[in-house]
Amino acid sequence: MTPEAKHIINELRHEFYSLFAVAMKMPVRISSTSYSSNSPIASWIDDKQQLNYVNIYAYTAPDEFNPLRPFILRLAINKSALQFMMGKKWQKSRGLNLLWDFELTVLPKEILDFLPWIVSLIEAHNQVVPPLIQSPPHPFELKLPDVGLCNHAWTLEAHHLTKMVQPTF
Repeated sequence: MTPEAKHIINELRHEFYSLFAVAMKMPVRISSTSYSSNSPIASWIDDKQQLNYVNIYAYTAPDEFNPLRPFILRLAINKSALQFMMGKKWQKSRGLNLLWDFELTVLPKEILDFLPWIVSLIEAHNQVVPPLIQSPPHPFELKLPDVGLCNHAWTLEAHHLTKMVQPTF
């Protein structure tokens, strides 16, 4: 990843997590422990006393060998190798929330726009009778898994940009 891309992701991550902590209706802890390059994460304990976390990282980014590679971010909720390392951090919780995860793949310019939507998604997930989730700020496509719930979305711009640079054989 280029130094400029690293700087951008660090700034976006810091701003997103700070705003996220304010928008959530429960305490949010921002740490610097993650499975990828010690990048910070934001974590909270939900109403069921389960630990949840959000991690923002580069899905693809330009680097010295491929400076034209698209810069695409991924926002992951409760999803990653991080699950195995978080358990000891919050001993007050009843363990990690392993029943729900979600990934959103976006362009850097889109991620902050999704903050209120992500908060509403989390709040809706915590409700017994979920309210309607607000409309996303940018159109996205849900990736349907073979089994289980739909838990991965790509904004149309991120998906389009990825398709444009993939080689065809």
